[in-house]
Amino acid sequence: MALKKHHKIILGSFGSLVILFMINSSILLYLLFIKQSVDYNSLNQKITDVQSNINTLTEEFIHTKETLSSLDIQLGSISQEMDLLKASAGEDFSGIIEDVTKSVVTIKTNVGQGTGFVISDEGYIVTNAHVLADEFGKLADSIQIITYEQKIIYADFIGYHAIFDIALLQIQGSYDSLKLADSDKVKIGENVIAIGNPFGLKFSVSRGIVSNTNQFGPSGIKAYIQTDAALNPGNSGGPLINKEGKVIGINNFKISGGESLGFALESNYIKEIVNEISQQVLNQTLI
Repeated sequence: MALKKHHKIILGSFGSLVILFMINSSILLYLLFIKQSVDYNSLNQKITDVQSNINTLTEEFIHTKETLSSLDIQLGSISQEMDLLKASAGEDFSGIIEDVTKSVVTIKTNVGQGTGFVISDEGYIVTNAHVLADEFGKLADSIQIITYEQKIIYADFIGYHAIFDIALLQIQGSYDSLKLADSDKVKIGENVIAIGNPFGLKFSVSRGIVSNTNQFGPSGIKAYIQTDAALNPGNSGGPLINKEGKVIGINNFKISGGESLGFALESNYIKEIVNEISQQVLNQTLI
């Protein structure tokens, strides 16, 4: 049956409405898509900005940490310089003594006692040979080391040098060691301290100056530093320390009946002799 005219108008209007709806829907969807794209790009940019800020903050944090670390080093260096200045002026050795005594040990045997000090992180200790022997030159049956922490450890005897009265020992473990200064640069009149265990006292310290250098010793060799720092029985084998906290000599003997006449074997000879012993016995150089 043929459609009447008003039916055609109604269908045509409905069709137009459908087309308009579809067009409007498409436009709306397109606008939504555009908005989402803009929002996505904006969000992505914000994420990028946040990431950039995080990276910047991280770099600033690392820089700040490095600055603080550098400041700590500088402060530590300043503290060391202050200790050095005090020692140079003869005002105070306390900052140096606190570090040095950790490497000084007491040596006890069945024939006597004395002092020694660590010269290598592997537990090698240098002392006077006469500390380890009786009056007839017989070596002690056993050698005990008492550390700064009051630990008692039996030491191994490595070797000795009779002419310069030097002996080398070793204890097991890892320890802070003392550094040897160049004794050729020691000056008359500079401040020094002698550390030892006189009469069995723990880490007694005596202060003085270098009275002379290149002095004759029992061996007839000019290899000794003369000091007015007090040396007593038990000081033998202990270090003579300069203002930098380094060993310039090993306390060896004093002239009986004389006041302030102590003598220490120069550090350059210590180094030479210790390496000579270690090369012969251990086939290696220690210092």
